[in-house]
Parts: sequence; C-alpha cells; structure tokens
Amino acid sequence: MARLDDVNGDAALVQRAREGDGAAFEVLVRRYMRPAYAVALGVVKEPADAEDVCQDAFIRALERLDDCDPVRFGAWLLRIVRNRAYSVRRYLGVREAAPLDALALATGEPGPHRMLERSRLRRDLLAALAGLKEVQRQVVLLHDLEGWKHREIGALLDLPEGTVRAHLFHARRALRDHEALKRSKEG
Repeated sequence: MARLDDVNGDAALVQRAREGDGAAFEVLVRRYMRPAYAVALGVVKEPADAEDVCQDAFIRALERLDDCDPVRFGAWLLRIVRNRAYSVRRYLGVREAAPLDALALATGEPGPHRMLERSRLRRDLLAALAGLKEVQRQVVLLHDLEGWKHREIGALLDLPEGTVRAHLFHARRALRDHEALKRSKEG
C-alpha cells in the first residue's frame, strides 16, 4: 500500500525512472495504483471512469516526471489524479446514466446468486458514497479502504489533521444513516 511517508524509496525510483528505467516507473505505478483509484473514485464516482482517470494520470506523470520533486512524488501524483478526475467530471457533466455492472459481465464467478448479491452490494455502496460530499468520499476511501493516516490524507488534500478526522466522522455517520434508512424502507 502506498504511503506518503515512503519518500526515500520513491525518490530513488523517480530518479531511476528519469534515467529511462521503465521497471522503476512500473514499481511506482503498482505502489500508487490503489490510492490513485480511491482518489479518482472519490471525485468521479464511477469505477470505469476512475480507472480511465488513473491511466491518464500515470501517463501524464511519466511525461512530466522531470517536473516532480522526487521526495514528494506521491503527493504530486495524487494531485495529478485529482486534477484529471475534476476534468473528467466536468467533461462528463450531465451524464448520470447507470453503468453496466462489471460483475454481470465477468466470467468465472461462483454463480448467479452470488453475482447478484455482489452487484447489489456494489450498487448500494456506490449510492451511499454518492450521497457524501466529495471531500468526505475521498477521506473515507483513503482512510478506510487504503489505510492512510489522517496526517497523510491532510497533506494530500491540504487540510488540517483535525478537519480530516471530522470529515471521516461525518462520512461514516452518513454511511450508517444511509444504511439505516435503506433497511427501514425494506422492512
């Protein structure tokens, strides 16, 4: 899992990538793919769009690697991801159509009942996340999904650590309220 405090390893990899070592950049991609995806998903809300954002951001990062402070690679990359995600969101604008469920298209799943259950869980999670403010989505995905510390999230989002904690608290409460409301409607 990528962490903003692994600057020594990142700096060496960035230097090697600048010298043409493709394997070094590949290590950086593997290290930061999950947090990049979490940041992108927090902005664009759709998994396929988040994947596209990540791919574009990594290409842009490779093209502009000389502009990067090697010690701050992680924060620099994730800012590229956020900016690209904002651009994609603006570009997509009014598109609010429901995406095809990737799980329904996948092969080798353990059966239709399990696929339907996972599809419903995914839909419910995306709906609950969509109800959060953008910064709350980013904080909860980075903290709860990726395991980032409050301080690291604050550094990425330019927020004080206490504000990050408050966003996480309110996001979790909103997710619980969403689930309780859903259950009351079903029951």
